[in-house]
Amino acid sequence: MIHKLAKRITEKPRFVLFVAILLLIPALLGYIGTRTNYDVLSYLPKDVRSVQGEQLLEDPFQAAATSMVVVEGMPPAYTDELLESIQKVPHVSNAFWISDTLGIQIPTDMLPAKLRDNFYAGKATLMIVQFDTALSADETMDAIVQIRALTNEKCFVAGMSAMVQDIKDLVISELPIYTVIAVILMLTVLLLSFESYVMPFLLLANIGMAVLYNMGSNIFLGEISYITKAIAAILQLGVTVDYSIFLFHRYEEEKQKQSNKQEAMANAISSAFVSLSGSSLTTIAGFLALCAMRFTMGRDMGIVMAKGVVIGIACVILILPCLILVFDEAIEKYKHKSLFPDFTNFNRSLLKHRRLLIILFLFALVPAYYSQKNTDIYYQISRSLPSDLPSLRSNEKLKEEFKTATEHVVILDKSLDNGKLGEMEAELKEVPGISHVISYNSLIGSGIPEFFLPEKIRKIFRSDDYQLLMMTSTFEPATDETKAQLKEVQEIVSRYDPNAYLTGEAAMTEDLREVFTRDNVTTNYLSILSIFVIVMFVFRSPTVPAALILTIELAIYINQGLVYWMGDSISFIAPILIGAIQLGATVDYAILVSSRFQEEIRSGKSREEAAVLAGATSDASIITSSLGMFAATVGVAIVSKMYLIKEVCMLLARGALISAFIVAFMLPCLLYVLEPLFRKTGLHWDTPPAEKKAKQPREAHRKETSVNTAAD
Repeated sequence: MIHKLAKRITEKPRFVLFVAILLLIPALLGYIGTRTNYDVLSYLPKDVRSVQGEQLLEDPFQAAATSMVVVEGMPPAYTDELLESIQKVPHVSNAFWISDTLGIQIPTDMLPAKLRDNFYAGKATLMIVQFDTALSADETMDAIVQIRALTNEKCFVAGMSAMVQDIKDLVISELPIYTVIAVILMLTVLLLSFESYVMPFLLLANIGMAVLYNMGSNIFLGEISYITKAIAAILQLGVTVDYSIFLFHRYEEEKQKQSNKQEAMANAISSAFVSLSGSSLTTIAGFLALCAMRFTMGRDMGIVMAKGVVIGIACVILILPCLILVFDEAIEKYKHKSLFPDFTNFNRSLLKHRRLLIILFLFALVPAYYSQKNTDIYYQISRSLPSDLPSLRSNEKLKEEFKTATEHVVILDKSLDNGKLGEMEAELKEVPGISHVISYNSLIGSGIPEFFLPEKIRKIFRSDDYQLLMMTSTFEPATDETKAQLKEVQEIVSRYDPNAYLTGEAAMTEDLREVFTRDNVTTNYLSILSIFVIVMFVFRSPTVPAALILTIELAIYINQGLVYWMGDSISFIAPILIGAIQLGATVDYAILVSSRFQEEIRSGKSREEAAVLAGATSDASIITSSLGMFAATVGVAIVSKMYLIKEVCMLLARGALISAFIVAFMLPCLLYVLEPLFRKTGLHWDTPPAEKKAKQPREAHRKETSVNTAAD
């Protein structure tokens, strides 16, 4: 079946390339049509209370997205005109300032103290803007842009929606730079690795088409996260480059056996298909493990990246052979000498010192595991962004002037009477770090007659079934102080209304911390288990996958543990991605060495000679593969201003090198030492299954012959 398909592909390579180029058109349209989600908190599970509260803010209150505008040192008339202009911006449901309650003609000193503290601080005044669309909806983002256009340099637009808009602007500006740098660095590695100057360009053209097909096919998902968009293409480039190299090397081997290059390529495709399908399964399993996360960004990333590997394999089998055949003369014409040395002596030296290396391996496990477990993880979204973003500068201004680092919103039953509400507010004001408490009750409790408050103010705080209470906190989200504060607030609120919802950025971030802690454990175990099962079936042994996974896990522990020893911290999403991706992508290095080791054992070589040959024949491929992954990600880590993406890419770049180092130095020694165990626990470890089956009829034939001879 595969060989027939391969022959058809190689018979008409130009036609296949023509079709492949035509398919780029719908892929490009799909890429343009796929929405990008820049709000990390929107991926929280829907059954989380803070998320359910956020949904109530959206409907019925039309206040899921709320921004604060700090106006500094401007006269009341300017602020009032600005308020009127903002109210006309599409999808602004409410915008209010002190003028909406008492009018600008009343002197500030005559305002009730509670009301004055909520809206005034020194020369600064606060305006609250609410939107009728979701926090990260495109309409909300457009409204933020328009509001910023209405303000001057003394106005500061703060809040989550403003931060999401800044993330969007940053990603859009940086993404082309990521791609260009990754391609240039990858091209440099391939030019050094390949003996042909032409082949690296063809290889990158093939991967580029695969990336566009993958990103274009995301349209069926509707939207993808900005993190997925930023790193999926880079990862696909780094992960699938191995498959292209393997096919080309197989084609070079087949050309020595066949006089016809089409037949040689057909044989190469047939031979490569089985190997590529098997080796890609571990990478796909690592990516798909992310789909088990309750935090649904994992599913988003897992599907996109696993799909990218499948599409990458398809392009290697269908498109790359056609590119090679069309440009075969140029590939042969422009060649240079291989830069890789012979690794045989290097591997012999390793085996001589195998006891020392095994001891180092075992001793490294404990501190590596400890440091990985104790690496500091942060969940504060603003911490992963450059401090000069407009929204972060606005948040700082809000904190300086109004003692507001974050906001909490409590959604209460409307039937809760004003007396109980007043008692609850008094308790909440005593909670450490709470700077302001605002509710409908607190506004009219300031001595203002209820009929004095405009209808739109009442709508902000009350609906048919619920009423809102807003709090401001001096503590930053995702800190231990905020965690304790939220716990105390929840206890107070629950005494007055057991069914109340506590939401806001800080509450949702705290839920994110809890969800991610569980997801991290689930994803790690699932990726290890799935890869263990795949490798066990490949080698028909439970001990081989245990040894290989332990080798790569040590590399992962060292990679993450370096963050601990350097005294740094990493974003919440990094450990899960590294645990799944580094294991899935780099366990192929270990499989490559182990497969060759088993092959040499089956051919009758001693375990020492088999270990030397396995390392010597695999080192060049491992170096090329790891440098490819390193090149695809290190450039992004260097230039990106987004610390979250910078950290993930740096860990992936460093992880590829550490995995390659561990596999090249440690694994041949481990294989040598554990080979007797593999022989005892593995099925057909030292003899291919086909050979076992073949022996039985031969032995039966010999017995039958001897019986007949004896009878004669």
